Amino acid sequence: MNPIVVWGASSGLGLAIVEYFSQAGFEVIGVARNPDKSPELKAACKATHICDATDQQQVEAVVNALPNDAWVISTMGSFRAPVPVDYIGHRYLIDALQEKNLMRFFLVTSLGCGDSWQFLSERARQGFGDAVREKSLAEAWLQSSDLDYTILRPGGLVNGPMTESGELSQGIEVHGIIHRSEVARLVHQLLDSPDSVGQVYACVDKQAVVAGK
Repeated sequence: MNPIVVWGASSGLGLAIVEYFSQAGFEVIGVARNPDKSPELKAACKATHICDATDQQQVEAVVNALPNDAWVISTMGSFRAPVPVDYIGHRYLIDALQEKNLMRFFLVTSLGCGDSWQFLSERARQGFGDAVREKSLAEAWLQSSDLDYTILRPGGLVNGPMTESGELSQGIEVHGIIHRSEVARLVHQLLDSPDSVGQVYACVDKQAVVAGK
């Protein structure tokens, strides 16, 4: 099995992906600004790397330390951060991966990115439109690279168990939520499929529920 490297691994969706692949028996490497703040990350990973992805030299140093057969997944995001990582961090990462010839790359963004912007409500555009636009720029940079990429745009992320009912779609309007653990399962499914290379998917789950409801 290829080693799995997760960027943005210390919390949220990144941590859910780390835990999923670790439990599935993969060697997992976590990359985060501060891995030490997450005992769960340290427990699930064979190794961790500290990286501020807005620093090009740090990104290049971490990429150069990765196994040559690694599959790389990124969930990096920085809602309302002073220096957003969504575009510039992914630009540095994509360029470094290409330079090292680490070709399999999986980028997780969100509904509303790219050609799905037209389906985003005005309220959503006002609330987190800037972050979506940054992620859309990252998608465009990736799509013009030589990497063997897959892009996944999940709906609203909530905690909960895998349901195995998450739905993948392409090119249609979708809305909804999905458990982080279910997104992790779909990432694995798509990584295992050669047909997913060069493709963009959305995912939501009609069986997902918000905790406490």
